[in-house]
Order: sequence, then C-alpha cells, then structure tokens
Amino acid sequence: MNLEQLESIIEIAKTGSLTKASQNRHVTLSAISQSLSALEAELGITLFTRSRMGAVPTAEGLGIIQKAFEIQRKLQEIQEEAQGYTNTMTGELRLATIPGPMNLLVNAVARFKKDYPQVRPEIAEKGSQEILEDIRNDKIDIGLIIVYESLVKKNPGLIFEKLIEGKMVVGVSRNSPLALLKTVTPEVLRQQSFVLYNDEYVKWFVGDFAATYGPVDVLFTTNNTDAIRSAVREELAVTIGLDYSFIHEPNMLDKDIVTLEIDIPKQQPVYLGWVQPEERHFSRVSKGFTQRLKFDLRNNHEQLPK
Repeated sequence: MNLEQLESIIEIAKTGSLTKASQNRHVTLSAISQSLSALEAELGITLFTRSRMGAVPTAEGLGIIQKAFEIQRKLQEIQEEAQGYTNTMTGELRLATIPGPMNLLVNAVARFKKDYPQVRPEIAEKGSQEILEDIRNDKIDIGLIIVYESLVKKNPGLIFEKLIEGKMVVGVSRNSPLALLKTVTPEVLRQQSFVLYNDEYVKWFVGDFAATYGPVDVLFTTNNTDAIRSAVREELAVTIGLDYSFIHEPNMLDKDIVTLEIDIPKQQPVYLGWVQPEERHFSRVSKGFTQRLKFDLRNNHEQLPK
C-alpha cells in the first residue's frame, strides 16, 4: 500500500469513474486500474463495483475510502505545519534559564537560528524566581527552571511543563576525602560548609534538609557560578544542585569537581522544565523553538550514561 494508491481510490470515489480519475491525476487509465487492482489484492477485498456506468464503492470499500480521506487530510495538516516552519519565520525569541542548562540552550538556539535566520533570540541566565517574575511581566517568552510540586501550586496563571526528571546531588572537590564516596549521608553532609546557587528550590531543599537533620553552615549564596566552582575546588565548601545542572554546565563538572548522591530516602521528585504564561498566546516562534528544545533535551538525556 502506498500514498499513490490511496490518492487513486479517493479520486475514483470523488468522480465515480476510473477514466475521470485517470484524467484528473494525469495518468493512464491502465495505471489507475492496475493501482486499484493491486490495492484490492493486497487488502483482500473489493473496493469498487465497476461497470459501464462507472465505479461505485462496495460496503467494505466505503470504510477504507473514508480512512484514505482521513490520511489525506492529515498529510495536508503536516504540509501546512511544515510550511509554518520555513526560514520566513520571524520575530523575537526571549529566553531565560537557570545556569546548568545554559550550554544546551545555547546549542539549541544556534541550530534554530541557522534554520530560521530572521528570528532574533535573546538569552539571559537568572534564578528561578526572577524568571517567574519576568514571565509574569512579559519580559521573556520561555523560562527553563527547576519544576517541583509546591512551585506549581504557588504560581497560578503560569503553565509548567516537566521535561526531565532529576535529583539533587552534592558537588565536592576531587581532592576531598568525600570524593572517594559514591553517596554521602546526611550526618556527614551537615558537617560541611555549603556554597549555594541563589535559586528558590536549592534554598528550599537545604532548608528542609536542615529542619530534618540539623542546622548547616552556609558559607555564602550567590548567582556567580565561578565563585561556587572556586570555593568547591579550594575545598572551602561543597555545593548542592540538580544533577542535570552539573552534567550540562561544562565548567562546573570538570576534573577538579565530582558529584555524589545524597542518601536521603523518598526525595521529592524534581524536574528540569519550562514555564510560560497561561494567558498570552504562544507565538509560532516560541512554539517552534520549544518543540526543538524538547527533542534536544530528551534525546541528550537518553544518551547520558546510566
């Protein structure tokens, strides 16, 4: 079965004649007849009753012809969708992300810009709370953040989509005795000083950890990832973050820093995802980019070593 055969039976059904169908499709009558016979043989049913008066669909053929019409409509939808993603796509694309996925976001934007050169992307690196405020105030179109249940509940009017499930891990100096471990217990972890990225979920996680296992020493909190890397490398402190942020921050997980899992039972699920406004129309540019980014993120995540 192929598309030409389906197009042939659609035309026969429309015209009620193999001759008229062949003329409309600009093929010979013999070609139309052979195409129909081959399809009927493959399906094992007769689609049309043929006579000098023309071609009339059989009872069995009606259902098949209807399906062929549906396929044709879907193909037209695909063509219209594809036409929307031509290099004539124009407009702004305002993006913001937490630091970890920045490298992946930049690569996705570069490929998108190559396909649609008239799109004008803007990228900013910010904390989750600032991204949420910018979404509300129409300063950005899409924000890439850590998504968790309580965040969604506290922010009605925004749409969150979870892309990849992650977990919180600890980043330590490779020279630290902790680097010999695969996991770290809460008792050992709370003996360390922390340097934290200024993100709502990171602060919530550490606060919840302290409430459960005892107070912790936070050396400093910052939006400067270079300062965090320096403090960890110099063994002044350890840091905590989403595993995906470490994996895709090219300078964070280097030869001097390793990550350890945290031995906490039943950690709250946490995701890398995006947020967008609920009340504003999602532009064609934004829709096209999010589809591309979703594919890149999930494809990249599947290729990571387990």
